[in-house]
Amino acid sequence: CQAQSSTRNYGPVFEEQPVHTLFPEGSAEEKVTLACRARASPPATYRWKMNGTEIKMEPDSRYRLVAGDLVISNPVKAKDAGSYQCVASNSRGTVVSREASLRFGFLQEFSAEEREPVKITEGWGVMFACSPPPHYPGLSYRWLLNEFPNFIPADGRRFVSQTTGNLYIAKTEASDLGNYSCFATSHIDFITKSVFSKFSRLSLAAEDARQYAPSIKARFPADTYALAGQMVTLECFAFGNPVPRIKWRKLDGSQSSKWIGSEPLLQIQDIGFEDEGTYECEAENIKGRDTYQGRIIIQAQPEWLKVITDTEADIGSDLRWSCAAAGKPRPAVRWLRDGQPLTSQNRIEVSGGELRFSKLVLEDSGMYQCVAENKHGTVYASAELTVQALAPDFRLNPVKRLIPAARSGKVIIPCQPRAAPKATVLWTKGTELLINSSRVTITTDGTLILQNISKSDEGKYTCFAENFMGKANSTGILSVRDATKITLAPSSADINVGENLTLQCHASHDPTMDLTFTWSLDDFPIDFDRSEGHYRRASMKETIGDLSIFNTQLKHSGRYTCTAQTVVDSASESATLTVRGPPGPPGGVVVRDISDTTIQLSWSRGFDNHSPIARYIIEARTLLSSKWKQMRTNPVNIEGNAETAQVVNLIPWMDYEFRVLASNILGVGEPSLPSSKIRTKEAAPTVAPSGLSGGGGAPNELIINWTPTLRDYQNGDGFGYILSFRQKGTQGWLTARVPHAESLHYVYRNESIGPYTPFEVKIKAYNRKGEGPESLTAIVYSAEEEPKVAPFRVKAKAVLSSEMDVSWEPVEQGDMTGVLLGYEIRYWKDGDKEEAADRVRTAGLVTSAHVTGLNPNTKYHVSVRAYNRAGTGPPSPSTNVTTTKPPPKRPPGNISWTFSGSTVSIKWDPVVAKADESAVTGYKV
Repeated sequence: CQAQSSTRNYGPVFEEQPVHTLFPEGSAEEKVTLACRARASPPATYRWKMNGTEIKMEPDSRYRLVAGDLVISNPVKAKDAGSYQCVASNSRGTVVSREASLRFGFLQEFSAEEREPVKITEGWGVMFACSPPPHYPGLSYRWLLNEFPNFIPADGRRFVSQTTGNLYIAKTEASDLGNYSCFATSHIDFITKSVFSKFSRLSLAAEDARQYAPSIKARFPADTYALAGQMVTLECFAFGNPVPRIKWRKLDGSQSSKWIGSEPLLQIQDIGFEDEGTYECEAENIKGRDTYQGRIIIQAQPEWLKVITDTEADIGSDLRWSCAAAGKPRPAVRWLRDGQPLTSQNRIEVSGGELRFSKLVLEDSGMYQCVAENKHGTVYASAELTVQALAPDFRLNPVKRLIPAARSGKVIIPCQPRAAPKATVLWTKGTELLINSSRVTITTDGTLILQNISKSDEGKYTCFAENFMGKANSTGILSVRDATKITLAPSSADINVGENLTLQCHASHDPTMDLTFTWSLDDFPIDFDRSEGHYRRASMKETIGDLSIFNTQLKHSGRYTCTAQTVVDSASESATLTVRGPPGPPGGVVVRDISDTTIQLSWSRGFDNHSPIARYIIEARTLLSSKWKQMRTNPVNIEGNAETAQVVNLIPWMDYEFRVLASNILGVGEPSLPSSKIRTKEAAPTVAPSGLSGGGGAPNELIINWTPTLRDYQNGDGFGYILSFRQKGTQGWLTARVPHAESLHYVYRNESIGPYTPFEVKIKAYNRKGEGPESLTAIVYSAEEEPKVAPFRVKAKAVLSSEMDVSWEPVEQGDMTGVLLGYEIRYWKDGDKEEAADRVRTAGLVTSAHVTGLNPNTKYHVSVRAYNRAGTGPPSPSTNVTTTKPPPKRPPGNISWTFSGSTVSIKWDPVVAKADESAVTGYKV
């Protein structure tokens, strides 16, 4: 036998490739490293190209290889800026890496020339040009006012363009006077460098600043090209007085959730092809507006849709490889073999992303690369082609040594040696050459099939394989066993949803082999672990494969097949299970014949689930509620053979959806899908508005209130209210129309309306189809006036040093011009004006009040007024009262006590009142 290598050789596969590199000029770093590493067996060797020319690694050169990395010492822009590519090779082939650029970043100083001063009328806009010095890559810009670090903020009135560096001031103010300098900063990796320009002086001419319309001064390009996935920033800023507001919109689409920022900047993150289109910036103030439009055009780097993979192919065979890439512009595709361009020749045809080989030869083996490129980038896909030439070899896949087969059954014996090109195959039984017959079939791939097997078929079977590289054979022994048979087959059954059932299945088999049972439902294998407990095996005996089904559902209906299987054969028997349940959902719900309160609904029958449909239920919901409600129908009970019914008692001018449910003896089934939304026709209102009330307001007014009618009862468009009212005791009615369903009050003004006059009021609704019924009559009073009469016989009596009681005779109800709410007591110290009086109000018809919080030994004036919702009436004649002196402040002294039996005797020194204190009348123990 031949010795085989423990590891297979293979061509280079990149694990690390060079990337675009930016090196700062003047950096303290003395070298640049471009990475390259490939996995390969045997290990790869490396070369590098610069601008397509191979770099020679001289001993004293600035270039050296570290593993696969290229290290450039003391890089110089004039010599080293360019495009670099790594080439990895071994005995299997060669691949080239993607190209990586080495560029040098720099920022020069601003020009030393003095900048011209700028003079402008205060209130007008101004622009300062930055004119940045030569640089690479881009810069960020800020502006200084007068000195560092007094940076100008971007506040809506002032804006710094990050495209040009220019400073824009929309409307100059006195605070803008001063010297301006452009401050430019370069960021390269961790290195930051900043430079600033000479100062430019701004002076303002004082003048009454007139307002003027916006004029856009900073604008984004007419065409902005962007790569998919990038962030795009558009700038727009305008002069104007007042300072204009900036708005953005996409003319051929809506605002995206990817928009961030606002005002002068529109930023679109992770931009995609859906963001392509025309964008408009609008500047607006109270004097006018200005607009500007520009397009965003999205392009994309190449991206693989289909790539080639490592392939082993037989010598002399044909091979077709293809790769495809997306990108905008559309990428061009080319091919490389071992790093060199591949074009059509002899047996090889190259056509865009297609590579075809005819009659492969060993020399076609190697490393192939498909390269897709457009102006935005290049992508590489690599694969190894191995062309094989092998003599037949059965070591990896010999004919099975022992081949069991069932009596009267069929056996399939594969013959699959490893061979290139494909081997021709012959079969023998012992010394007998086998050929195709009624029981023997040899397929084109060399497989032997024996049918209707008997004991005489036992013996040695040998497969002979041969190609131009050599020949080989492999032998197996066929052993004939007893056939497997179903001895107790499952029986068909009919049950209701939720019930349990066991399907029986017993079998006999050759005792030298293991027997297993499997079950399928409608030819789909049953997975017991994922059956949610519905399916279980009923017995652990080897010859019994009963299936138990628990809590059966409608989905468990179908044809169940039990299969008893050994390694050589199998036997199957089937039975049908019918699960009865509530009906399935009806279909095709259609609404027609729509009137104001009825519709005709039709549907198609759903599955009856093996139990006849007894009746149908119709449900509906409106736009006012998501809850489904059962509807009244004609006929009231819809028989199970019906497919149409009328729905009655609907609300006019209402949006409805309908659905249908079927029921049988086992319950109500799932509802149908909702019908399309419909709106019933309009009709005149059928319900009078409610909550009729009123009152209050200004003199000579009648205010009428009601509860706005809900959408359910409006019955049509053009909804409003009609009011009828008259002074109680009169004959003629006045009317008023109040439009809009949401209206809830009406004010009637007339100089002839007396205060608190009763009116009879009625209300009804109307819409464009007519008027509805009137409500019951309600009594509503006109606006009240302040009481015209005053209480009388006012009396005030001091109770304590800080309290008094006040009483009075009430006003006559016949004299009132409104509903008496109570009385207001006003009291003020002697010598003060009445306007400074304190006030206490009572509620209802009480005719006395207790007033607290007074000053001791003080004379007060007291008056009483009646009040209602309109205000307070005239005062009663005032009366006087003087509060008592305060009690003595000094407590009794020298308190002592003695016990005698069940009594205690207490003694103290008496208290003598001072001149400003009231006399002592007793003591409290």
